Amino acid sequence: MTGPIAHEIEHLLTAAFAPESLAVINDSASHHGHAGHDGSGESHFTVEIEAAAFAGVSRLERQRLVLRALGDIPGQRVHALAIKARAPGE
Repeated sequence: MTGPIAHEIEHLLTAAFAPESLAVINDSASHHGHAGHDGSGESHFTVEIEAAAFAGVSRLERQRLVLRALGDIPGQRVHALAIKARAPGE
């Protein structure tokens, strides 16, 4: 079952990039005990996204684009976010 933050991440990234593929993976359970997190809820995510918007864009700029699209979610409502952004064919 996917929680409300995962749904919001999916919605925002779909709206911003119209990705060919998108996976929002809740990694929270694997971080039980880290920095006070109990492993429940939605505190740690991995985003895997493939979109034409990333063609010819550096890895750092791809991450900046994703973070910008997510607004206050990273760092405010989510403790950690791993981003794997690629262009089609990569």
